[in-house]
Amino acid sequence: MKAKRQRAKPCEADARGQTIGEGLQIPITGKQGVLRAGPRAAAVFVLVLLVSIMVRAPVSAALPAGAPATVSAEASPQLFATMCALYAAGFEAESSTLGSDAEVSILRSQLLALHGPAAEALRAYYRGHVLANPGATMSRYITFALVAGPPPNFALTITHEDLPPDALALEDFSGVLAQFYQEAQLDRLWMQLQPGYDRAVAAERQPLGQIVLLETGYLREILRPGKRSFTVYVEPLVGSRTNVRNLGDRYAVVLNPGVDSSAEIRHAFLHFMVDPLPIRYGNNLKQIAPLYDAALRAPRLPFEFHDDFSAFVTECLVHAVELRIRRLPAAQLAAEVNGDESEGYVLVRPLIRALQKFEASQPPMSAYFPDLIRSIDVGTEFNRLKTVAFAPASNYEDAASTTGTVGASSANLKPELAAMLADGDRRIAAQDPVGAALAFQRVLDAVPGQPRALYGMAVATILQGQAEHARELFEQVVGTGSAAPGAVPDPVALAWSHIYLGRMDDLDGNREQALVEYRAAMSVAGAPEAATAAAQKGVQEQYQPAEREPSSDK
Repeated sequence: MKAKRQRAKPCEADARGQTIGEGLQIPITGKQGVLRAGPRAAAVFVLVLLVSIMVRAPVSAALPAGAPATVSAEASPQLFATMCALYAAGFEAESSTLGSDAEVSILRSQLLALHGPAAEALRAYYRGHVLANPGATMSRYITFALVAGPPPNFALTITHEDLPPDALALEDFSGVLAQFYQEAQLDRLWMQLQPGYDRAVAAERQPLGQIVLLETGYLREILRPGKRSFTVYVEPLVGSRTNVRNLGDRYAVVLNPGVDSSAEIRHAFLHFMVDPLPIRYGNNLKQIAPLYDAALRAPRLPFEFHDDFSAFVTECLVHAVELRIRRLPAAQLAAEVNGDESEGYVLVRPLIRALQKFEASQPPMSAYFPDLIRSIDVGTEFNRLKTVAFAPASNYEDAASTTGTVGASSANLKPELAAMLADGDRRIAAQDPVGAALAFQRVLDAVPGQPRALYGMAVATILQGQAEHARELFEQVVGTGSAAPGAVPDPVALAWSHIYLGRMDDLDGNREQALVEYRAAMSVAGAPEAATAAAQKGVQEQYQPAEREPSSDK
């Protein structure tokens, strides 16, 4: 149950005994002089607004004070400062991101009223790094905050090589933020707001502790101190969208305490618990590789799983454990499993049966995992999947609908040409490169150079083993996306073309050029989240094709 928010009183006193009310100007002394926030006393009024956002009645923490530091709930001055800077720079949140929080809307107007050399430099920087999708813009700044060191310098805590791709785009933001932090005196705001943040953090510990107890209990695992960590960060300025990050050994959930994020926390914490298992027991996965091959025929299976077998297994296991923990009625469980399977998560059904055996056993999941995999009847499942009708949306359509972005270059196509593109996508998903190439060629005959058709033709060409010709086609997509001034590229085709070129460079041993391509993919405005994830993986490690045993139709 959400605690009721309490509004700040119209007139209060700050630490210096000044009255905060209508019409008062609060000077904020900056390095180059005095900033004025306007007639509504922006700096301190912002403080009152944020207190009204943050206040929640504290509850007893389910996580004991002496619990291992592996799991925690915290507030982050880096996140606070970054979000204040984002709003001050002119960030326009979409309704699904900002939510209906009137206090945040007023706060944004107060931050926008700040003026000074650092504030203007911040706005210029923001204009040079803003993306078409507001959610994607906020996402990259949140990632930056998670890898930034403490104020006042906000120096990055990891090396350039280890930076996530979206943080790479903001690698030089630390100095800009540090100057604004000093000029706007955000340290003073943070110090006065910290008690409210502490209360919100305390309130989050109880539901977090319940999730930890439930999921570790089901998996029969004991949390022990180590380098891996799972942290829930409380930050009301992120609006209604919960952000989840996996930064190597660090798992982070950034949430607004006024929004129910329990489902996202449960899902993320299960990943924290089971992500290492498919990697540790990689040899045991070979027997279920034919089922993975079947899953790759599912048009809606996200691209990020198309070359990451262990990640696919992990995602299916997390889905299956979630369904077992929820203890749904039979009809609802069947509907959930069928839905997962239609999306391509074909291991969920057999894993649920395997988990029933796990529940009757004694070892923890970390020891039982090989038995879990061995209990899957691969032959029976493989034959059953031959009759499964996967959901008919293409990978492209799925990625576009997820991000709210439709390729501008294909939006104005005639209906019959759009249908040909969709047919080509479906044939790619069905591993029919010849049929796909014919469909894409029809579009190219009618609209030469059409980026989405070029991209589809390139993928079809790769599937036919013609790597050099595929490279030429991907390069044409990249050239189309950057050549004509004022032209609006197709973000999905452009981002994935950069990624495929990077993978080809990796396979050719040209790592430096591969990194250029992966980072270029991250700079594409409106790039889908799946492309972002693929680019991030490409930056972190050299691309290697997934090793799978050949499937059999016998």
